[in-house]
Amino acid sequence: MRRTRATGLALGVLADALLADPRRGHPVAGFGRAAAALERATWRDSRAAGARYTALAVGVPVVAAAFLQRRAAGSSVAATALTAVATWAVLGGTSLGREANLMARHLQVGDLPAARDRLSHLCARDPSGLGEKDLARATVESVAENTGDAVVAPLLWGAVAGVPGLVGYRAVNTLDAMVGYRNERYRSFGWASARLDDVANYLPARLTGLLTVPAARAVGGCSRQAAAVLAADRRDHPSPNAGWCEAAAAGALDVRLGGTNIYSGATETRGTLHAAGREPEVADIGRAVRLSRAVGLGAAALTVLATVLTDRQGWSG
Repeated sequence: MRRTRATGLALGVLADALLADPRRGHPVAGFGRAAAALERATWRDSRAAGARYTALAVGVPVVAAAFLQRRAAGSSVAATALTAVATWAVLGGTSLGREANLMARHLQVGDLPAARDRLSHLCARDPSGLGEKDLARATVESVAENTGDAVVAPLLWGAVAGVPGLVGYRAVNTLDAMVGYRNERYRSFGWASARLDDVANYLPARLTGLLTVPAARAVGGCSRQAAAVLAADRRDHPSPNAGWCEAAAAGALDVRLGGTNIYSGATETRGTLHAAGREPEVADIGRAVRLSRAVGLGAAALTVLATVLTDRQGWSG
């Protein structure tokens, strides 16, 4: 069973690299629409209501995934195919890179309105009034953080818990992106989703930071510097997890990240990651994408290998 899972994970990674996300009919988008409908029906300004919403929105797809995995367990081909499809569906590394490169192209030709409009595909911060370097920093930070959310975390959860782990993690992460905000509507209702996402990303974020250290060499960076910035600055971020991803990337790219951002009218001042680094430029977006790919390949190799090495039942399990 574990080797079947490993093969499925590897095939899913390959599918994401070749196909990226479908433009229409994406299962994660379908889940998002269902979760939005459920929110409209269950919203109350309370943590208890939000906890019930989170439990239902995550629990139903996890139970369905567990049922499908059990049904497929009798055939190594079916089990491998199911894991591969689920892995492809929840990974977002290729699409993340494409969105970042599209942002870079807009900035290279000086089309700030198009770049500002595109920022919503990468993060939730308010793009109005952002200049070229602000948009470059936002993109680099988003690529760094989402390398953990969209690549490393799904692979780790898939290696640990198979298809239910893949589906469950993506459900949790999607809910956090939908309701995990500290604004008037979601401060209480979204609390459970946000905290569950923190728990789900605790180990993946740390693995992402550690994998970024050797991957620095892929973009001409210094692994020793990446490790030093990770050690010194990972806690200078409002998120308990994103700081690991962004601090390591800042050191690997030798750029200064963090600062003041605006989300839905609310101003958030973050700490500075790698204060000695230079301000990010448009060219650093492409470097961030290459770094993300290197980290993703490292995560794929590590999780597939770990799954094989922990095999106890063989192909027939």
